[in-house]
Amino acid sequence: MKRIIIILFFIPFFAFTQQGIQFEHGTTWDKALAKAKAEKKYIFVDAFATWCGPCKYMAAKIFTQQQVGDVFNSTFVNVKMQMDTSAKDNEDVKNCYADAHKMGKDYKINVYPTFLFFSSEGKLVHRLVGSMEADEFASKAKSVMNPEGQYYTMLDKYKGGKKDPDFLKTLAHLAEEAYDKENISPIANDYLSTQNDYLTNDNVDFIFHFVNNTKSVGFKVLTENEAKFNQLKNNTSATDKIVEIVKEEELYQYFNKKNTIAPDWKTINSAISKKYPKHADEVVAGGKVSYFKAKKDWLNFQSAVQQYMKKYGNKATPAQLNEHAWTVFENCNGATVLQDALNWSKQSIKDKEDPSYMDTYANLLYKTGKKDEAIELEEKAMSMVSDQEKVDFSETIEKMKNGTKTWK
Repeated sequence: MKRIIIILFFIPFFAFTQQGIQFEHGTTWDKALAKAKAEKKYIFVDAFATWCGPCKYMAAKIFTQQQVGDVFNSTFVNVKMQMDTSAKDNEDVKNCYADAHKMGKDYKINVYPTFLFFSSEGKLVHRLVGSMEADEFASKAKSVMNPEGQYYTMLDKYKGGKKDPDFLKTLAHLAEEAYDKENISPIANDYLSTQNDYLTNDNVDFIFHFVNNTKSVGFKVLTENEAKFNQLKNNTSATDKIVEIVKEEELYQYFNKKNTIAPDWKTINSAISKKYPKHADEVVAGGKVSYFKAKKDWLNFQSAVQQYMKKYGNKATPAQLNEHAWTVFENCNGATVLQDALNWSKQSIKDKEDPSYMDTYANLLYKTGKKDEAIELEEKAMSMVSDQEKVDFSETIEKMKNGTKTWK
């Protein structure tokens, strides 16, 4: 009987330890490459940093899942590469310092997590960036086994002259997944150059998704067909897209912490008006809001956001309404601006009660003295979220009941 108990105890433990991705231990890049060649497998590299929250999420919640392990363990030699250094690094990590440094330099790894996929010969064939859920991660890994799902294999064909529309469209999305900022715009421009009708549903979506600078084909299409595009998109507009792109190119230079030169708004408005006369006022008005927020100049932010919302708030999305309302809640104390923020927040949940937006509204109610109404709404919002999320709502409710501040 005692022997049976020991065996029954051992089997579940063994099964548990085999569920997720099995990473190589005590390895180097050369050893991983030799194993991949011998077993005729691809190589998967998790390039991570110790300070990276999404990296920790992937390691704890996604890599450990059975469906992910089934894909990666059968197809890849799995390697972890820590791209930073810390005092807690063990010998395995230290032995890979040189490999990690070289990999970061050779493959321009500057965002985390970055997932690299190599052929058994050590040639980079694909890259993914950012955290994702298990189903998506496993699905994208499976696609790596198909040359048409390998970004760098497809990119080589593109550089070799392959330019048919369907290929370019697929490649643009793969470039985005790979965070290849150098090639996304050229590929997207090449695709749009093959199109005769920019107003099909697919092309409208493509343009809104990929246009990101004033020199792109998509930006020219947007500015020349602004009214038509505004009618075709429900959740955003060509005008908003144009304004955001111009703002980024003309104003974001002033948001850099190293730039101590304050913007001359009048001169900037005049310069932008010469290039984009229809949009200059909105670009500058929105730019002021972003600038003073970035500089944490809350007195000027308060004035800027009120002026902006008074003129352009009628077209703000629920997310934008919530963002401005929450920023005011956390950082401003003027009675007028708090009332304005309360109105924006109320508008954000007019059509759909989103618990995070309801939380903003409840906090603003509380800050403006409507304690009972605030608690009632916060309790309602808490009932709509998962058990894990309830903790933050519960803490807020407790503060409200005790009469303590819920803001900074």
